Amino acid sequence: MIKEGGQENSLDKSREGSSQETTDGEQEKKADQKFDETTESEQDKRTGNKTEDSVSSELFPDGAQSELLNETARTQNGAWSTQAAESKKEKEVQATSKEDGTGYNWKLCNVTTGPDYIPCLDNEDAIKKLKTTKHYEHRERHCPDEAPTCLLPLPEGYKQPIEWPNSRNKIWYHNVPHTELATIKGHQNWVKVSGEYLTFPGGGTQFKHGALHYIDFIQESVPEIAWGKNSRVVLDVGCGVASFGGYLFDRDVLTMSFAPKDEHEAQVQFALERGIPAFSAVMGTKRLPFPGIVFDVIHCARCRVPWHIEGGMLLLELNRLLRPGGYFVWSATPVYQKLEEDVEIWNAMTELTKSMCWEMVNKTKDKINKVGIVTYRKPSNNECYAKRSESSPPLCQGSDDPNAAWNVPLQACMHEVPLDSAVRGSQWPQQWPQRSENPPYWLNSSQIGVYGKPAPEDFKADFQHWKRVVSNSYLKGLGIDWSGVRNVMDMRAVYGGFAAALQEVNAWVMNIVTIDSPDTLPVIYERGLFGMYHDWCESFSTYPRSYDLLHADHLFSKTKKRCKLLPVIAEVDRILRPQGKLIVRDNAETLEEVESMAKSLNWEVRMGYSKEKGGLLCVQKTLWRPEEVEATVSSLS
Repeated sequence: MIKEGGQENSLDKSREGSSQETTDGEQEKKADQKFDETTESEQDKRTGNKTEDSVSSELFPDGAQSELLNETARTQNGAWSTQAAESKKEKEVQATSKEDGTGYNWKLCNVTTGPDYIPCLDNEDAIKKLKTTKHYEHRERHCPDEAPTCLLPLPEGYKQPIEWPNSRNKIWYHNVPHTELATIKGHQNWVKVSGEYLTFPGGGTQFKHGALHYIDFIQESVPEIAWGKNSRVVLDVGCGVASFGGYLFDRDVLTMSFAPKDEHEAQVQFALERGIPAFSAVMGTKRLPFPGIVFDVIHCARCRVPWHIEGGMLLLELNRLLRPGGYFVWSATPVYQKLEEDVEIWNAMTELTKSMCWEMVNKTKDKINKVGIVTYRKPSNNECYAKRSESSPPLCQGSDDPNAAWNVPLQACMHEVPLDSAVRGSQWPQQWPQRSENPPYWLNSSQIGVYGKPAPEDFKADFQHWKRVVSNSYLKGLGIDWSGVRNVMDMRAVYGGFAAALQEVNAWVMNIVTIDSPDTLPVIYERGLFGMYHDWCESFSTYPRSYDLLHADHLFSKTKKRCKLLPVIAEVDRILRPQGKLIVRDNAETLEEVESMAKSLNWEVRMGYSKEKGGLLCVQKTLWRPEEVEATVSSLS
């Protein structure tokens, strides 16, 4: 069992108490590796001295060939298929054909938010029943009792999104036809309307003259931040249209940006359409869906969060997320203006941060943007906590797990800094990019990893596995133009090996660790990647048409044990862009279910292959939408 500081780490246990994950995972990985290795060796025998590209082309063909392989590869026995196999397949095809016509009766959602529907954030019935909204409860997740199985219409005039890096500067107006921010924030260079485009000059409330200057000014003020080396993973609170995170890519920094779905309509949708990582969330009554001590830097540029109230509960949530020795960068009017309200807030923040033992590293004013910036540093040991004259805010109880974050209420307390050199958080991670490929220092050989090997070996084997799969299969054999892939989600990440193997591709990957899987999300952050917790029996907190590619490795077979698969596929349809790809690795039975549903959605099957218990399916979403609309306005809206 993986241990951390004498306590059991959740890496090898389910958040819902399943004791079978390691065994299942080990069998799953062995089957997957056997599938890859068997396929390669058999192909070598059949092709003799053919080049690697021709082998890859035959193994994972694109275009019209994929349809042929889809019909034959699953039943192939040697060079020829048997009559029994052919007959069995024909019966399945006929059954699927009938099912496609009557089994999945897709309809358009009849919801008030139309093409922009987010089920867990637009649940008006649940929001109306709230007793109070003073803590932004109405901006938090309120998922419907039954996940939707309807589909969303496309915005009128929708076009294929502009590709990165051009998308950072402009997007099609009709893809996100909202002008509120252009009206409200146009003078701050957030977003402007320009003919058929929405343009993004790179500004923000606190950096009207461009994000890059602002980013460099922060490092000049605090050189130890060292963007892209010491500081790799950043959290941007109240991100607006996420220009801060969008331009930090130029400094080799990965930023998790979030903002609520509020009166600044579509700010997160703008970010995602631009190709910048973001999701919808609010600092309200619950912990954010991340483990503790994972972000190198947390940033807030006038994010309108009342950090100082109610014992500093919201700032203490940032303290939970921030690495020991990590930085909080705050640029807001209380830092540099002398209005009575600003002075009161500054004095309250000064008192609060001192009581939290945060060191004020630098307070300065940017002469170009004419705004003030203050940078605080979280302590890297517990000495200051012990010296405080008052224990306010108090230290959290030893039983409080800082990594527990799914629907966990906020608490106004601080967790002690880990001191044991073998415990996560006691040391700063390696510099980027070394931290991506090397096992974290806190994984040791006495710990058992997800797949049953000693944890460091497990980590390395996973990384090698995904490097082989991505290099030999995904990049060469699926007919995907990866230059047009920007927003990627690994729907069931383990160590983040898939995302790490995609580093050569100009894409970012949202790594999802499902709540019923081993809690490996801290490993993902330690290696300089990012992600969040999620339950796929519920809707994800993102706008429709957010992602270019979804990757589901043995996700659906596990999820359907807990909830119906049809709403999950409807959710995949919701968050995937038209022409976007879904890659599924799973058992043969599940692959057939997913393929059947995909065909009923009029998706293109680009690749289908299964061997024994393991298989691969690649499908592409089309522009098809059903004509029939739900009879009444859904109570989910």
